[in-house]
Amino acid sequence: MSKSVSEIIAETLVSAGAQRVYGIVGDTINHFTDAVRRSDLSWVHVRHEEVGALAAGGESYMTGELSVCAGTTGPGSLHFVNGIFESHRNGAPVVLIASNIERAEEGLGFPQEVDQKKVYEQASVFCERISHPDQARRITAQAAQAALTKGGVAVVIVNGDMFRETAKDDLHWAVHRPQPVMRPSEAELDALAGMIAEAERITIYAGIGARGAAAQIRALSERLAAPVAHTTRAKEFIEPDMPNNVGMTGILGNRAGMEAMGDCDLLLCLGSDFAYTQFYPGKAKIVQLDIEPTRLGRRAPIHLGLAGDVGDTIDALLPRLVLREPGKHLDRALKAYAEDLKGYLDSAEEPDPSLIHPQHLTELLDRFAAKDAIFTADGGSPMVWLLRHLSANGSRRFLTSLLHGTMANAYPQALGIQEAYPERQVIAMCGDGGMTMLMGDLLTLVQEKLPVKLLVYNNASLGFVEMEQRVEGMLDAFTELRNPDFGAMARAIGMEGMRVESASDLEGAVRDWLAAPGPALLDVKVNRMELVMPPKIKPAQVGSTALFGVKAVLNGRADEVVSLMRDNFLR
Repeated sequence: MSKSVSEIIAETLVSAGAQRVYGIVGDTINHFTDAVRRSDLSWVHVRHEEVGALAAGGESYMTGELSVCAGTTGPGSLHFVNGIFESHRNGAPVVLIASNIERAEEGLGFPQEVDQKKVYEQASVFCERISHPDQARRITAQAAQAALTKGGVAVVIVNGDMFRETAKDDLHWAVHRPQPVMRPSEAELDALAGMIAEAERITIYAGIGARGAAAQIRALSERLAAPVAHTTRAKEFIEPDMPNNVGMTGILGNRAGMEAMGDCDLLLCLGSDFAYTQFYPGKAKIVQLDIEPTRLGRRAPIHLGLAGDVGDTIDALLPRLVLREPGKHLDRALKAYAEDLKGYLDSAEEPDPSLIHPQHLTELLDRFAAKDAIFTADGGSPMVWLLRHLSANGSRRFLTSLLHGTMANAYPQALGIQEAYPERQVIAMCGDGGMTMLMGDLLTLVQEKLPVKLLVYNNASLGFVEMEQRVEGMLDAFTELRNPDFGAMARAIGMEGMRVESASDLEGAVRDWLAAPGPALLDVKVNRMELVMPPKIKPAQVGSTALFGVKAVLNGRADEVVSLMRDNFLR
């Protein structure tokens, strides 16, 4: 019996494991949304398509399973763009059904026509058009398979009239998810073992590609008595139960992690594609292992490049290695890491009840949030507080925009995560800039009855940008935000809303906010003058901040210099 293209697409997506479609109905996708209504898929009606793409990506990032977005012609499909880039870059398996005008009007400048393929080819692992009804199942299955096996977004372009076409659908194309064992050759493993035997100070550097291999990395670090540094994206699975962990690297990282890389003579990069060349050691030999060979050697010059799965490779490597006794390299790194952790705790102390430092707020969140909570954070300073002040325990999950660096990702991603995990506590750490950028879908949280907890770090500015400008010695400009009372706004739209301006009121408010039964927003007025300090403060950075002070005084803003010094350097 013949089926419509809409029905075939919906059925294929269900068979691939998709449970939800995020989007806004109308126009060229009406026949598809009707097929969704009659299928096992749920439709999540968002208020802005960018939120839909971020929500779908949040769901898929956490579950590893397929989620779907669907948009109408030019305007609707284009609204997905930023969220699609974010989801693609963090490896979330998402399928976008991007509709277009009817075929008879293509190429004639018809209203709302957009060449979807040119737009989305740069942010997808698959981007193809269904040009004949008989292709519907085949192309949709290939899209789902690409998204799931390559880790990224797949785009299926469908003309509005194509959704109404029918096909016999007598060839049952399916989605396949192979799980091969992948590791270097015996000769390459022998070469790696030889380099390890010759090295005196070895550091392991783990990235997101080591997800699922924490046990093997622990065994390797103990065999080699090597400190384990990690990228920001690897926090959730490297921090817990890793005795030789010494923290993160990069400007958001800590001193111990950076020094462990700088002091080694052999760096083992395992599943890491950390982009910033200046944070790699200048003199050490570097071995890089990655599942994708094209990534080898693109961030820093390497001495040995290996292709393979991190866990499979370590399993094959361990029998070739001799147990080492802990030495000065590991001891020094562990001591430095203990000092870093103490520094984070000290920075969270709040001696002034009239002032709320974001570190103090985040430490309270860490203390009172559920042990298996899932956290998202907006790009900017909220992601710094997440990475530095929330503890990973093996059950908690973390997601922030570390590759795309977008604003306004936190609560949209939390929306999708809460859809996938209705029984877990999902917390979005929002900047006030990010919150006001995509505020409309707070209504979706209410409409969908999703108990997401939103924490707004309200410093009345684009704080991360303001910090960048000041550290460069410039007067900060165009960063001020005139915000509403977010708590009152939340109550007006039907969710629990609270506001705190004093540190003495904060602990009770955090407890009440987390205990609220439905969606809840806590608006906290935090210190605007907070600097996000890098792991090592260089003289040039202090000099630039001093230059800001001179400029501020000359422009009648001396009170800001006093606040900057008091709240950061004299605490």
